[in-house]
Amino acid sequence: MFSLSICADTVFLELPFIERVKRIAANGFFVEFWNWRNREIDNIAADPQVRVIAFTGYTKGCMVHPDGVKDFLAGVEETIPIAKQLSCTTLFMSSGHLNSEGQVAHSVASHPVTRSVTAYKTLCMIAELAETHNLTYTIEHLNTKVDHPGYPFAAVEDVVSLLSEVGSSRIKLLLDIYHAQIQEGNLVELIRKYRSYIGHIHVADVPGRHEPGTGEINYTYIAEVLREIGYQGVIGLEAYPKDHDEGALSRFREVFS
Repeated sequence: MFSLSICADTVFLELPFIERVKRIAANGFFVEFWNWRNREIDNIAADPQVRVIAFTGYTKGCMVHPDGVKDFLAGVEETIPIAKQLSCTTLFMSSGHLNSEGQVAHSVASHPVTRSVTAYKTLCMIAELAETHNLTYTIEHLNTKVDHPGYPFAAVEDVVSLLSEVGSSRIKLLLDIYHAQIQEGNLVELIRKYRSYIGHIHVADVPGRHEPGTGEINYTYIAEVLREIGYQGVIGLEAYPKDHDEGALSRFREVFS
């Protein structure tokens, strides 16, 4: 059975952040979000009804250019106490800092070997931190065709290649169905091929990045395939509701429950 979470950065946007979190929890979902700064962490942690299942595990720098690694690791270490405060053991990770529009705002080494070697060394150090603090980091691929031009891990295989070299069960794949559909398609093949690497899943439909059932992806079949491979982790709705927030949450639950 899947656990279901909702991203507080994409729903109930007319509400203050803390109220979004509470509304998600009141609907019976786990909570996830992006940046933790200025997010009333003390109030969230104090609410027994709220369970934060995952959030972004770094604050600055990058893992794909030697000049950005020191800041990246500092941001990772800065975030660990927040994870402990929220009793959250899964953290999201991208190649580096993205701006408020989701665009690449970090250095990317020009040579692919430099990028891959730097990322490998950085993730090996993060794997050690993960072991020490009982955390799991999930690395996300992002499409470069529509939303994130210049992002260095565009394909699922880009992330998996790194994970296979690092070889740590603490560093997993954040499989984003929306990004995978835009970037490469063949969703079922990707899920089956890389099943052992998946640590967290994000969903939204294409086009529009709305809830399942509003676009071209057959999410009912995707749910069947995930059951077939024995996935029992978290599936997070990271989508902007097409019409009504409550309706989007209901549709999400209907597809994956």
